Amino acid sequence: MTELFLLSEPQMARIEPYFPRPHGKPRVDDRRVISGIIYVIRNGLEWKDAPKNYSPHKTLYNRFVRWSRRGICQRIFAGLAGEDDPPDRIMIDSTHLNVHRTAASLRKKGGLSRCIGRTKGGLNTKLHAVCDGQGKPVVLLLTEGQMSDHKGARLLFDQLPPAETLIGDRGYDSNGLRDALSQRGIKPCIPSTKNRKQAIDYDKTLYKQRHKVENMFAKLKDWRRIAMRYDRCAHTFFAAICIAAAVLLYL
Repeated sequence: MTELFLLSEPQMARIEPYFPRPHGKPRVDDRRVISGIIYVIRNGLEWKDAPKNYSPHKTLYNRFVRWSRRGICQRIFAGLAGEDDPPDRIMIDSTHLNVHRTAASLRKKGGLSRCIGRTKGGLNTKLHAVCDGQGKPVVLLLTEGQMSDHKGARLLFDQLPPAETLIGDRGYDSNGLRDALSQRGIKPCIPSTKNRKQAIDYDKTLYKQRHKVENMFAKLKDWRRIAMRYDRCAHTFFAAICIAAAVLLYL
């Protein structure tokens, strides 16, 4: 018999305030169902292969899809991330996530974006993240794989927490981003691109801290349904990422 993974009671107490209120028939045990959803995402299982001790697999799947559509998983992550004080230092980066053939359908004309794009590596999705000084994500964004870091940064800019410094790799080196950060009172710690005529100085010692955001991506990719995207809809895949980030880095 599979040994059940269960969230602890203190962990459940932290996320229960973000659950929707039940209406009508009481929900199946939240602790068991949420733990089952986490088990499936972490181990890369098909929903039908979830251990039956968690609840019928349709109960797990329906709860996950319903809550992802309502933004509950995203709300849990945002709520936990918002409990900490605003960081003095933030880091920005992005990573590609491979798309499995079961999810590899591009957007139909006029439909919602699936956040799947084609690059030299094939079909994939790009996850953009802003982290605090400890490497814990505070803002996440899902886009098509071919989106540039510059555009991703522009989409995230209004959500940046107040900070003294932003650390980013040379992919974020642009006059526009540097000027925008300066207007917000944020000092960029970004190395210059090789084609910049006059290199801009940056704190090389501080820049070494950027490995923390890389470590965060590595931890997320240890969860098999994150490293390989099986979800066709962007909202379900992003919900899975939010669950993984919340459990790994905040609970």
